[in-house]
Amino acid sequence: MAYLGPRLGHSRGFSPLVSAVRLFGMDGMGSAASRSPLERLDFDNVVLKKLPVDPSEEPGVRQVRGACFSRVKPQPLTNPRFVAVSGDALALLGLRAEQVQSDPLAPGYLSGSRVMPGSEPAAHCYCGHQFGQFAGQLGDGAACYLGEVRAPPGQDPEMLRENPSGRWEIQVKGAGLTPYSRQADGRKVLRSSIREFLCSEAMFFLGVPTTRAGSVVTSDSRVVRDVFYSGHPRHEKCSVVLRIAPTFLRFGSFEIFKPADEFTGRQGPSYGHEEIRGQMLDYVIETFYPEIQQNHGDRVERNVAFFREVMRRTARLVAQWQCVGFCHGVLNTDNMSILGLTLDYGPFGFMDRFDPNFICNASDNSGRYSYQAQPAVCRWNLVKLAEALAPELPPDRAGAVVDEYLDAFNSFYLENMRKKLGLLKREEPEDGTLITELLQTMHDTGADFTNTFRCLSRIPCPAEGDAEEEVVRAATDLLLEQCSSLEELKEANKPTMDPRELAMLLSMAQSNPALFQMISDRSTVARQLERLGRLKELTESSREQLRSKQAEEWTRWVGRYRKRLALELEGQSDERAAEAERARVMDGTNPRVVLRNYIAQNAIEAAEKGDFSEVQRVLQVLEKPFSSQPGLELPAWVHGGGAAARAEREEEEEPDESSSTSRDPVPYDSKPPSWARDICVT
Repeated sequence: MAYLGPRLGHSRGFSPLVSAVRLFGMDGMGSAASRSPLERLDFDNVVLKKLPVDPSEEPGVRQVRGACFSRVKPQPLTNPRFVAVSGDALALLGLRAEQVQSDPLAPGYLSGSRVMPGSEPAAHCYCGHQFGQFAGQLGDGAACYLGEVRAPPGQDPEMLRENPSGRWEIQVKGAGLTPYSRQADGRKVLRSSIREFLCSEAMFFLGVPTTRAGSVVTSDSRVVRDVFYSGHPRHEKCSVVLRIAPTFLRFGSFEIFKPADEFTGRQGPSYGHEEIRGQMLDYVIETFYPEIQQNHGDRVERNVAFFREVMRRTARLVAQWQCVGFCHGVLNTDNMSILGLTLDYGPFGFMDRFDPNFICNASDNSGRYSYQAQPAVCRWNLVKLAEALAPELPPDRAGAVVDEYLDAFNSFYLENMRKKLGLLKREEPEDGTLITELLQTMHDTGADFTNTFRCLSRIPCPAEGDAEEEVVRAATDLLLEQCSSLEELKEANKPTMDPRELAMLLSMAQSNPALFQMISDRSTVARQLERLGRLKELTESSREQLRSKQAEEWTRWVGRYRKRLALELEGQSDERAAEAERARVMDGTNPRVVLRNYIAQNAIEAAEKGDFSEVQRVLQVLEKPFSSQPGLELPAWVHGGGAAARAEREEEEEPDESSSTSRDPVPYDSKPPSWARDICVT
């Protein structure tokens, strides 16, 4: 099976009931339209006034020179209807979920099928380095800017501190062709739309800076997609996500001025329009970094301070990704937010079994965007942003800021990891080593990333009268439950390269190094050899030998961890209170549930059959990722949920024995089931 693939405000009000409503024709607007809350949104589309807009409204794909935006006309969908809405995200716009869901015009407005009063649909022009190569003009090929909505009166001051513009940009993704659609059709399908919707909200509730998603709309309009790239395309329903952020400007927005690239020969479409770079810098800093604008009268110093803050936010963001086991999958410069938000959810993945070489994107054959590569790739992207900002940002000053990145990342990472381990009262030099040893033990034993960290709060600090051996044994048994079996580790360590190809590359590396460098790299070959060595070791082991080795490794680490925990209690007058605080912080830092691929896949499969209840249920679970929610432990169909939604299926289909409802269900906080290994995200 396969599918393609800042803390911004809280409010409640999600209603799980979603009705399928037909889009009203023009004759039906009358009194219903006058009641639509979406027609009362207060638009103030400042970016279209501050930055140049393409004067041409010519349809079709084209190079857009000397402009940052192009006006577009979203293409209507047939019979748009809600799959799900996020009440928390819609509250940013002053909307209530039940109000939107009961509005017959809302699916049309939030899919781009209708244009709201005050909305000015446009697509953003940007460039990007994709997999290390400059790709030239890219731009919003499927996304459509609808406008900027003024924050409603009384919005949380903390929210406005993180979004000082006081406006929320809203986009629809999947609304049809733009000048930047290249060879595509500008449409998105249920698979990718549900994944983006759920992950945007999941990241927010995990406390990771992110763009938001207000709704998913599907329709009777269809497009052809080859899911597996196997030559067997099928029709899928067009779907649209409503995205919300202070801005969707990105590193690649500043690359439209790039001269011809020395490797690809491509150049930015606005090369030579240097004045626009200054306009864009002024707009971004004045609007989203007002303190920097106010504190620096000198333009160069202002720009350096801005770049340093972008560097700091980027370092903080990737540190948070690493600490929740999130892998973005496509960290091109065009997918890096200028505000340090997680942006553009495509072939992302939350790691299950801990593997530093985890690659969530099946198209990433080289592992450029693997889990462990993310911090270095983000630094590389910052270098490309610095190049794009020159000469407004002097290269020597930019280089000095980039040199601060590694220390900033390590500081944020260590701060987060100390919380995950409950090391709250003091900082010890050996903490970094303890964390590294934990991750190495997790890797060696195939431990589940999310669940292993969640278990750590159940390992107590040493106390007088403890039977140390028994406590360590109990902790070890707890952690062993999260480890992989011999069969799972064998499967995980199979080389992904054909043995004949690997043998050829090894021979070529010796006989013709220059040719080898052209078609492969040493790190890729080294990973394959490491897998082979590990597989050989596992093949020669029995289940009992593996379990004994895993227990030995965890026993050793737990002993070191308990010694470090003892230091947490030194000088504490109330050790019981200190222990309770430690558990509280850890359980509020280590999530119980993340959006694992199998959870998303279950929701997608149900939705593709017309049952949207599982998407809504998963959203409810993800809104409280650190808590147990009685009644929400298992998918909806286990308890007979979703019956009303299933009754609304558009088509009757034959039972599918491989579908989610026919498999043995597992709880949302479980390790992934065996069938999840077959999920391929690309």
